Amino acid sequence: MDLTYTAEQVAFRAEVRAWLKAHVPASALPPFDATREGFEAHRKWERTLAAGGWGMVTWPREYGGRGLDLIQWLIFEEEYYRAGAPGRVNQNGLFLLGPTLMEFGTPEQKARFLPAMARGDEIWAQAWSEPQAGSDLAAVRATAQRDGDDYLLNGHKIWCSRAAFADWAFGLFRSDPTSEGHKGLSLVLFPLDAPGVTVRPIARLDGKVGFAEVFLEGVRAPVAQRIGEEGQGWKLCMATAGFERGLLLRSPSRYQVAAAKLVELYQQQAERADPTLEAAVTRAWMDAESYALSIYATASRLIQGGKIGAESSTNKIFWSELDIALQRTALSILGARAELLPQAPDAGDVGTWLDDYLFSLAGPIYAGTNEIQRNIIAERMLGLPR
Repeated sequence: MDLTYTAEQVAFRAEVRAWLKAHVPASALPPFDATREGFEAHRKWERTLAAGGWGMVTWPREYGGRGLDLIQWLIFEEEYYRAGAPGRVNQNGLFLLGPTLMEFGTPEQKARFLPAMARGDEIWAQAWSEPQAGSDLAAVRATAQRDGDDYLLNGHKIWCSRAAFADWAFGLFRSDPTSEGHKGLSLVLFPLDAPGVTVRPIARLDGKVGFAEVFLEGVRAPVAQRIGEEGQGWKLCMATAGFERGLLLRSPSRYQVAAAKLVELYQQQAERADPTLEAAVTRAWMDAESYALSIYATASRLIQGGKIGAESSTNKIFWSELDIALQRTALSILGARAELLPQAPDAGDVGTWLDDYLFSLAGPIYAGTNEIQRNIIAERMLGLPR
C-alpha cells in the first residue's frame, strides 16, 4: 500500500473541503433521533449532499453517486468529519442496504431504491432483531408467507434503528415455515407506513428515540421487494453485517477527529488533569491512527478485487473498544464536571463527552456483540474447535 496521495486524490480532497466549507450549516442541526423536526432537518441535509453529488460517492452516477473508489471515499469521510458536518441520518440505507443492493439486487431494484436513498427521499431502518433473536439472528420467528406475487409479513421486530421516523425497513423473515436456523430465511423490504405495520418508538435514557419496535400483521410486500433468491436471506445479511462491522458504518475519521479533540482537551486541562492520563490519551490517538491505516489497507485490497471476510469481526471489536476507551479517558480528564449536561450552568466546556461515552457503551452490542465476534475469530480465522 502506497501511503502517498496522488495528484488526483489531492485535488479531490481540496474539492471536498471547499464544498463542505460552503455548505455545512453554521450551527448544529437538532438531533435526528429526538424529534420529527430534527429528523427532517437531517433529511434536508441529505438532499443538499445529493444535489452536490456527495450522497454516496462510491456509487455509479446513475444511482446518485460519483463512481469513485474506496480511497476517495475515505478522503471524503476525513474531510466530512473534520468539517463537523451533520450525522448521516440514512446510514442504514447508504452504508448497509445500499452496498447489499449493489451486490445482490436486480437492475430494477437498484434503479428503484438507490437514487431515492442517495437523495434522502427514503430513509431506511434495519429490522433484524426480535425479542427472542438478538445476537442469535438465526432464531428469527417473523414470517414471510407467499401469497401469489406477494408475501404476507407477520412478526415482531425490536431495536430497529431509525424506525421511529424512517420511511422503509429491510427485514429478515422466515419464508420457509419448515426451516430452522440459518436456512429458509429471506431479506424483504417493506414501507413502514404500509397497512398492518405498527411502529412504537423506544425512548432511551436521554429521551431520544433512535430505535423502535415494529409489529407486522398481514403486511403485503411484493415478491419484487425480496433481495436475492428466496431462502438466501442469511447469506445476504452476513454480507450486510460485513459492511457494518468491517468498513462502511464506522469510518476511521470518526475516531481520528475524536482522538484529536481528546488531545486538545488534555492540553487544555493539563494543569488539573491526572498526569498518568497522558498515556491513555496517547494510546487513544495511536489506536485511531492504526485503525485508519488498517482500513486504508482493506480498501486497497478491495479495490484490487479482494473481499472482506471474517476479519471484519476484528475491526468491529477494535473500533467499539477504542470508542469506549477514548470517551472514558475524556471523562477522567474532566473529573466531576464530566457528569454535567452541556446546558448545565457550571458545565463550561464539557461539550458532548458524556453523551458520546454513553453511546459508546452500545458499541460492543450492536452490529453483533463482541462476544459473538470473538467466536467468529476463533472459529473462522484461528481454526479453533467450536
